Amino acid sequence: MNKIKSFFSTFLLIELLKGMALTGRYMFARKITVQFPEERTPMSPRFRGLHAQRRYPNGEERCIACKLCEAACPALAITIESAQREDGTRRTTRYDIDLTKCIFCGYCEEACPVDAIVETRVFDYHGEKRGDLYYTKDMLLAVGDKHEAQIARDRAADAKYR
Repeated sequence: MNKIKSFFSTFLLIELLKGMALTGRYMFARKITVQFPEERTPMSPRFRGLHAQRRYPNGEERCIACKLCEAACPALAITIESAQREDGTRRTTRYDIDLTKCIFCGYCEEACPVDAIVETRVFDYHGEKRGDLYYTKDMLLAVGDKHEAQIARDRAADAKYR
């Protein structure tokens, strides 16, 4: 009896008809595709994207060259060099992040005692060559200046929950 059923289901292409019925059912259903450049999906406030360095309100960079973020980075993506200034404070002369190595874990952000390095909500950046994803201190400060309003809002909202 099973051989006869198997013969007729193969001969009448039952599996193909079941597949076509499933396709037909979803063909007229509401589409859930997001048209990316025009539409954006909701983003969590805890999303970790492109890195940025922040400044104090007076315009001075926040980084004190403690190198905790460099030590905390499991991917060894951060390189810091520092120098002493005339007033006795220490500041970075070189602060580089290689985003091809970075795993966006957020440890650098958590390790920073002065909230100098943060990960923004920016996710739509790219590089056509490997060197394009090597961010220097000036590039990180420019990203921080551009997105400071959003970073400050995220920090204020995050402080409510701590």
